[in-house]
Amino acid sequence: MKRIAYLGPEGTVSEESARYFFQHHENCEFVPYRLISDVLMATKKGETDYSVVPIENTIEGSVSLHLDWLIHKVDLPIYAEWVYPSVQNLIGYAERKQGERLDVKRIYSHPVAIAQCRDFLDQHLPDVTFENVSSTAEGVKIVAAHPGEPWAAIGTKLAAAKFGLTVLQENITDHQNNYTRFLLVGSTPLELNPSSMQKTSIVVTLPEDYPGALHQVLSAFAWRKLNLSRIESRPTKQKLGSYYFVIDIEESMESVLLQSALAEIEALGCQVRLLGSYPSYPYYSEVHN
Repeated sequence: MKRIAYLGPEGTVSEESARYFFQHHENCEFVPYRLISDVLMATKKGETDYSVVPIENTIEGSVSLHLDWLIHKVDLPIYAEWVYPSVQNLIGYAERKQGERLDVKRIYSHPVAIAQCRDFLDQHLPDVTFENVSSTAEGVKIVAAHPGEPWAAIGTKLAAAKFGLTVLQENITDHQNNYTRFLLVGSTPLELNPSSMQKTSIVVTLPEDYPGALHQVLSAFAWRKLNLSRIESRPTKQKLGSYYFVIDIEESMESVLLQSALAEIEALGCQVRLLGSYPSYPYYSEVHN
């Protein structure tokens, strides 16, 4: 039995994403936790086998808190990444939709989800009032508990199914390219089908008082034609002006070119920490055991 921790509660995009990734794996138990710290610590302590971590979104950008936890608090290698769409739906009791008309006076959801659906809401429900709650799933739960009220929620199809409600309008998200990148971390490797794309994630800390050090680091990848899909600076939390760099390279650690690039960087006096070398799966790619 594989136990997979995710950021809860039940019915969130994180649960949808976790179930999507493990859809071809048997004997999986999905365990929700309230905070990302709880998610990662559960795996670190051995209470769960893996953690599913949302790390980047096309609209909101990097999730810095989650990244900091992976780097500072736990030492769990990355075993895979995948992309999953953050699709929001209008959810409620079926009688709230009468033909094309929506009989909805109040909407419950997370403020980020509401903000992602403003175009639809302004056009179809301009006079509705909003109630902010801790998660999209919590909003669906509240609506389900009040069948006689003209209320609806914004959330996932999974949440609608869990609480016995109807999807009144599918995919009301403003941006159709709203995707989230998830990481799978754990203590033991997971057997996966190979992917056409491999990535390696590292943390680089530059030597002090070395003018042009970052340029030298980037040059080590550039002249070897190694593509970087992301580079992000984060504070070391030791003193002002001290940063490390998280770098994603579209190459496996088995690559001789990547190995030589890292050796060159270390020769400059940089500290290099490997976060993981892993397969990367775009949305709709098949993930099999």
